[in-house]
Amino acid sequence: MSIPADRRPRPERPKRWERPERLVGVDAARGVALLGMMGTHLVARETADGSISWVYEVFSGRASALFAVLAGVGLALATGRTQPPRGRELTAARAGVLARAGVVAAVGLLVGLAPGYIYVILVYYGLLFAVAALFVGLRFRTLALLGGTWLVVGPVVARVVRPLVAGPDGTPTFDVPNPFSLLNPLELLTGLLVTGVYPVLTWTGYLLVGMAVGRLPLQRVAVAGWLLATGAVMAVAAPLMSAAALGAAGGRAVLEGQVPPSWQVYDLPLALDTFLPGATPTTTWAWLLVDTPHSATPFDLVGTTGSALVVLGAALLVGRVVPWLLAPLAGAGAMTLTLYSLHVVTSRPTGDVLGGEGAWLFHAAAAVVIGLAVREAGRRGPLEAMAARATRAARTRVLHPRP
Repeated sequence: MSIPADRRPRPERPKRWERPERLVGVDAARGVALLGMMGTHLVARETADGSISWVYEVFSGRASALFAVLAGVGLALATGRTQPPRGRELTAARAGVLARAGVVAAVGLLVGLAPGYIYVILVYYGLLFAVAALFVGLRFRTLALLGGTWLVVGPVVARVVRPLVAGPDGTPTFDVPNPFSLLNPLELLTGLLVTGVYPVLTWTGYLLVGMAVGRLPLQRVAVAGWLLATGAVMAVAAPLMSAAALGAAGGRAVLEGQVPPSWQVYDLPLALDTFLPGATPTTTWAWLLVDTPHSATPFDLVGTTGSALVVLGAALLVGRVVPWLLAPLAGAGAMTLTLYSLHVVTSRPTGDVLGGEGAWLFHAAAAVVIGLAVREAGRRGPLEAMAARATRAARTRVLHPRP
């Protein structure tokens, strides 16, 4: 017996935060972040003549910050875009974000077993996503205010907390999290939050700014232009202010002789130009004046957030005019979890065989080719598909609980 057409149940249309339309500019910006991180992992920071390599000059600190800001953008796009979810939808969105956080962290722990020299970021990202679940119900203005405040205040709070958990020097944690780290959960959590290379206590500012950006109508040209202009001001102003504080104000002189041996910094000028692992020493408050990559000071966080907004704004503008031009980057950027994990696992053997620059070119080319192939096939990367299934399952349990 057939059911009359007008009485047949209509399939429920998916909510827009369940299946967001992809923005090619966002994916392309994520592709830039992925290739930049690959470069800093594989290319030596110094050239043969002792100068800093252009890869470090361009990407060190900025690529990972761009990745973190775009993670926030992606979470906002997946949880309502300009209209954050409410009621049960908010609960479902939070459950989905927590499920995604679990997948990312689990992948990160496994990838952390790979031999090599890369400070794997995925477990930190998993915890960042878990923190983000608290904020997915907020609108643009609140997220922007929180994010901007966090970029400035977070490093100060971290400066107070680190001596309490890591000794008077605030010594960083260089260990890469892996499954064995779960045997010491307190030590693992301390490293992820405060003493690690990508401390969640300060990096949450990146995520909140990204979530605020994701609440904007990113398809509009005016919004993309505003992101580009605002980011340029931040990216230029922060290092200039840091240079003034270190130079004319005498900050650099204060830092001389203030590097504890436990930080493994033997050349202060080189360290200030290239890398400080996740934070700064706590021997003097003057350390907060630097804008060194990965130092997580207010100047570093504001400046790298600005560069992230510049890349995103530019990619959104190009994506509206000539979207096909961004296809290689967008393909890689649509499956960064899979490609980043593959990159980490293969970095050491390819680096040994091809050398730094050669290995980077190989990894970049592989990421572009694989990304394009998967995109043309209309599929997701395997790890992205796994995360999506976990997210859907968590949302379904909340929206359609079984009796």
